[in-house]
Amino acid sequence: MLLQAKSRGAFARAPAPSSRNAYSRPARSTCVRVSAKVNVEQLKALRADLFDYINSRGCNPIVVRLAWHDAGTYNKNIKEWPACGGATGSIRFKPEIGYDANKGLAIALGILGPIKKKYPDVSFADLYQMAAAVAVEAAGGPKIPMRYGRKDLEGPEQCAPDGNLPGAAHPFADGSASPADHLRKVFYRMGLDDKDIVVLSGGHTLGRARPERSGFGAPSTKYTNVGPGTSTASPSGRADRPVTPKPVAPTAAASLGTSWTVNWLEFDNSYFRDIKEKRDKDLLVLETDACIFVDDKFRPYAEKYAADQEAFFADYAVSAQKLSELGVQWEEGAPVTI
Repeated sequence: MLLQAKSRGAFARAPAPSSRNAYSRPARSTCVRVSAKVNVEQLKALRADLFDYINSRGCNPIVVRLAWHDAGTYNKNIKEWPACGGATGSIRFKPEIGYDANKGLAIALGILGPIKKKYPDVSFADLYQMAAAVAVEAAGGPKIPMRYGRKDLEGPEQCAPDGNLPGAAHPFADGSASPADHLRKVFYRMGLDDKDIVVLSGGHTLGRARPERSGFGAPSTKYTNVGPGTSTASPSGRADRPVTPKPVAPTAAASLGTSWTVNWLEFDNSYFRDIKEKRDKDLLVLETDACIFVDDKFRPYAEKYAADQEAFFADYAVSAQKLSELGVQWEEGAPVTI
C-alpha cells in the first residue's frame, strides 16, 4: 500500500473506461517487449504455496505494500524501459529499498526471499505482484485477474528516482495545495484515474501505519495492541478465510502502530465505512484518506464502496490488475494466466 515516510499508508493509479472488463487486456503503448520463456508450472506452484505462507505470518499488509511501491514508480511520460519504472522488481535493490517511502519494506523482501529460492524461474517482479494478489484474496478479498511473465530489471543503476510515491499530509513535496490535487498528480502520472485512486485507497483496510516507518500513527492502539485474532480486533470468522496469527505485543523495539480499520488483517470495505462514520479516534485517517469523502469527484466512488462491498471488490480487482502491470516488459510467451 503505497505507505511512505510522511506518506500514504499501505498505498495506498493510463486512464481506462470504468466499464472495462476485468479480464480484458489493458492497453499498453510503451514499455512492452518480449524476450524468454515463462515457467508456468513454477508460477502455479508458487501461487499455491503463497496462501499458507502469507497467512501463517500475518504479513498480508506488508507484501501488498511492497508490490504497490514497486509498481508505483511508473511514469507514463517516459517511453524507455526500464527508465519508465513500474512493476520491474527494482525495489529489491539499493538505493530504492532505502528510500524514505520504503522504510520497513526490507522486512517484506526478507519474508519473500526464502520462497523465491524455491521458485528460481519466477521473476522478482512476478513474485511481488503475485504475493500482493494472494495476500488480498487470502484475507477475504477479491480474486484479482493476474497475468504473469514480467521481466526484472537487472541492476540498481536502473532503479527509478526517489520521490514518485504519494505523500499523506501537508506539506506535499510536489507543492500541491490539497490532498486531492496531490493524489491526482501522482496517480495521473502513473496513467490511473479518479476511480483507481479511490478504490486502491481501500487497500488500507489491511495493515497499520507505524510511526518509526512513516511518521504517522501511535506506537499502539486498542486494536493493534490486542491484534487480529482476539477481542474487539478479531476477524469476522468467515469460513472462507484462514485465521491469521495474533501479532506480538508491542515493545520498545517493535511498535504496532495505528490501523485504519478494526480488523486490519481482513480485506473488506470497512476502510470506507469507518472513515465516513468517523468511527473511532484509535483508527487512522490521514489527509489523503479524508479527502476521498470531501473532493467532489472522489466522493461518489467512496460513497459507493462504503455502501456496497461487492462493488468495491469488483472495481478493486480491475484497478489492482492495472497497477500490477504498470511499466511491464513481458517475457517471451507472456503475459500468461494460471
